[in-house]
Amino acid sequence: MAERRKLGALEVGAQGLGCMGMSEFYGAGDDGESAATIHRALELGVTLFDTADMYGMGRNEELVGRALRESSAKREDYVLATKFGIVRDPDDADQRGVRGDAAYVRQAAELSLARLGLDHIDLYYQHRVDTSVPIEETVEAMAGLVEQGKVRYLGLSEAGADTIRRAHAVHPITAVQSEWSLWTRDLEDEVLPTCRELGIGIVPYSPLGRGLLTGRFTSKADFSEGDFRLAGQPRLADGNFEKNVAIVEALRSLAAEKGVTAGQLALAWVHGRGGDVVPIPGTKRRKYLEENLGAVGLDLSEEDLAAIERAVPVEAVAGARHTEAAMRLLDR
Repeated sequence: MAERRKLGALEVGAQGLGCMGMSEFYGAGDDGESAATIHRALELGVTLFDTADMYGMGRNEELVGRALRESSAKREDYVLATKFGIVRDPDDADQRGVRGDAAYVRQAAELSLARLGLDHIDLYYQHRVDTSVPIEETVEAMAGLVEQGKVRYLGLSEAGADTIRRAHAVHPITAVQSEWSLWTRDLEDEVLPTCRELGIGIVPYSPLGRGLLTGRFTSKADFSEGDFRLAGQPRLADGNFEKNVAIVEALRSLAAEKGVTAGQLALAWVHGRGGDVVPIPGTKRRKYLEENLGAVGLDLSEEDLAAIERAVPVEAVAGARHTEAAMRLLDR
C-alpha cells in the first residue's frame, strides 16, 4: 500500500487499522494472531494504528503497544492513535460515563503512555465530548500534553460541528474520527464540510458497517459467541437484520461484477470520499487485513460510486447505528 494521505499536517498510509476487536466486543481474542496482524500491517504499509483506553479496560493499549515495540518498525514509521474520555465502571463495564475535565485528561494520558510503553502518543483523541465541561478546557489540557512532548497531534471523536470549531480555535485539531460507511452518513451534513473548511482530516471507523457490509454474515449463527453486535446493535435486531442482509446482497452482486468482495467495494466507496479520508477498518486476523487493504487504490468511476449508493440506499437501512444509551453520548 504505497498511497499516503494527509490528516491535517499528519501524513499516514491511506488505510489504518482499528485494533478494538483484538481485545473485546467481537468474541474471543487471540493475542498472538493479533500481534501478527499488526506486524503484517506494518509490512504492507499501514502506518496508522487505532486503540483507546476503554478497549478491553486498558488491555488493548497494552497489546498494541507491545506488538508495535516488538516489531521491526522504527518509532517514526508508525502513528499510534489512542483515545480518552469514556469512563467504564470496573465492577460493571457496561456502565459508561464521559469525562473531559483537565485533571482527567492529564491522568488518562499518563495511564495510556504507561500501558502503551511508548514515550509519546502521536494522535490523541477525546473519545466522546463531555457536555458538562467546556470543550475549551478539555482542549487546553490536551494542548498542554503537546507542549510537554507527550502528544504530537490532537483529535476529536463523534464531535459536532460547533464543538469542532470551538476546539480548533484553542489548538489545531488534526483529525475527527466518526462512524462513516455506506449506511451511516450523518456526518456528511455538517461535520464533513466543517472539517474541510478548517483543514481537518476524517478518520471513519466502522467503514464496513460493523462487518455487515462484507457480506460474510447472512444469519445470526455466523457470529461468534460473545460478539457484542448480537446483543447491542439495533441493525442486527430481529426484523432489521433480515432487511439489512438483503441490502448487502445487492452490494455483493455489484462487487462480483467487478471481481472484488462486497467489503472491498464498500471500503473503496469510503476511500473515494476524498484525499483527506483515512478509514480504519478493524480486524484481528491477517486474512481480513489483507482483504481490506485490497480496497486501497481500487479504481472507481463516478458511475461506479453512484451505482454503489443505489445498491445500498442509506434510507433503506433498518435500525439506528447505536443503542439509545450510546446515541446519547454522541455530540450532534
